[in-house]
Amino acid sequence: MSSALLMSSSTTATTTTGTGLAAQFKSIVPGDLFTALGLGFLVGLIIALVYRKTYRGVLFSPSFTVTLIMLTLITTPVVMCIKSDIALSMGMVGALSIVRFRTAVKDPLDTAYMFWALTMGILLGAGLYLPALIVVLCISVLLFVLSFVKMNATNAYLLVLHYEEFAEGAINAELRRSVKSHKLRSKTLTRGGAEMTYEVRLGERHEIVTRMLDIEGVHDATLVACQSEIGA
Repeated sequence: MSSALLMSSSTTATTTTGTGLAAQFKSIVPGDLFTALGLGFLVGLIIALVYRKTYRGVLFSPSFTVTLIMLTLITTPVVMCIKSDIALSMGMVGALSIVRFRTAVKDPLDTAYMFWALTMGILLGAGLYLPALIVVLCISVLLFVLSFVKMNATNAYLLVLHYEEFAEGAINAELRRSVKSHKLRSKTLTRGGAEMTYEVRLGERHEIVTRMLDIEGVHDATLVACQSEIGA
């Protein structure tokens, strides 16, 4: 009698498990899941390659390109799950609302790439394969075009000079002649000489440092690129 009850219980548990699995695969077709993940990897790879080819910064991070691929792959199945279950979608929104990301994004353009990867994952998870492919191709072309277009904005630098006090007039005359615009940021006088820091804007890099060193009384000159110019 007990053995019959055990067999009946195991049969019921097996039936329940099978029913639960069938219900899960009823909402998400395995073929659609593999198709979405395959396209997610392809789209994420395209985004990573575009980021690599159009990167203008100083220190390229290979791990960030992998992150872009992973963001697309991870977002895709998440959207596939929550689009078929309202209760699950509400729970996932609540779970994500308490997650705090501490990683600092140095370049604002990197944030745009992250949103791009997330958007592609959302489109693929929603089953919008053709719009996702069209969007990723159009944005890729636009980014390549923008990477080859040189903006004509002037570049900001800090010009640091150490000099003798009698050379200040000649320095100001040379700045008015050679630089589009300049602004005094700091000036320090010591017994051994003087130091001035100018913010200068140049259309292109030219020999402003060499010209300053040609002035009698100038000991050294340093040109430092501002943050907006790094990587350009």
